[in-house]
This record gives sequence, C-alpha cells and structure tokens, in this order.
Amino acid sequence: MSFQGPKADFGGRGQVKERGPLARRFRGSDTFKVDAKGRVSIPAPFRRVIEASDPDWTEGLRPSIVIVYGPESQDWLDVFSMEAVNEMDEQIGLMQRGSPDRLMIEELMYGQSFEAQIDDDGRLTIPQKYRDKIGLTNEAFFISSGDYFRIWNPEAYEAKAARRSAKRADQYPEDFDPRSLLPSLPKG
Repeated sequence: MSFQGPKADFGGRGQVKERGPLARRFRGSDTFKVDAKGRVSIPAPFRRVIEASDPDWTEGLRPSIVIVYGPESQDWLDVFSMEAVNEMDEQIGLMQRGSPDRLMIEELMYGQSFEAQIDDDGRLTIPQKYRDKIGLTNEAFFISSGDYFRIWNPEAYEAKAARRSAKRADQYPEDFDPRSLLPSLPKG
C-alpha cells in the first residue's frame, strides 16, 4: 500500500493531481535560535514538506511529525514526516513478530519517540529532557536526509562531520564523487 499525499494544483491551471509516495523530500540545512521555552523555528521549506506529507493536515490545522530521540548514545533527534512514519509502520508490520530485529526497531520507533505538531508560527517545541539529551541550548542545526531531517547541537554536528570527513578521506580519493555510489535505476 502506498500513501498518497494531498492533491496539488500544478501550474495553476486547475489541473489537480495526486502527489505520489514521498514526492517531496527535505533538502538543505540551517541553524536557528532556540528560545527559553524550547521553541525553534522549522526551516520554511521543511514546513512545506511536513504539510504535504501529513495526510491529516489541511489549511488551518497544525501538521504532525514524529521525533525519534533514540537510545542514550544518540546525540541528535530524527524528525520524520507522517508519510515516512506510515511507510515504516508498514515495513515493521512485515517483520516477524517477536523477532529480535523487530523488537529493536519497535523500541526505537515506538518506545523512543513522540509525536509533535508544528505551531501556527512554524515552530517546534522540544521538551527540556530531549534538549538536555542532545545538548541543545541556544541554537539548533537542521540537516535534511530525504524523508526525514535531523536536529543537532551545532557544535556536536560539526565535530561528528569532521570525524566523518577524516574517515572518508582515508577511504576515498580526494576527487571522489559520492553520487557514484548510487545504484542504477531499473530500465523501463
């Protein structure tokens, strides 16, 4: 079963089409201030994807997301669109009930997560215990990952990115193009 997003008027000529599954992706990165109440603005392009990917959202309602805070060792928050969560729910349902792999994913996606809404001003309120978990104080760094995005403490992200870059420098030549790792699309 694939989930269809809301209808959209493409080109402004009254031609309404259904959006396909995961038709929109999060792209880009940005840093925003976090206020004393834990409110942080969601990048505007991210909000459009959140709205388009929430099958229950309509103008005037607050769009929903699922935030996975993960195990103690995870120092970022994964933020999933409702469409991505629905797809993962289906995938989890296909796994053998009671298997160690399913139990591990259920704990992550159901036990170490919570549903949240974006307020009317385009902000997300991150509860104090999750801000403390990832070391979020004055600023939050957002980086997209396709059908989800991550929220980091900016310094923690920079340190992790530097470690990844050093590891890649040892693994790949200097002019390596990561897009070369993409598989070929099926013909037809």
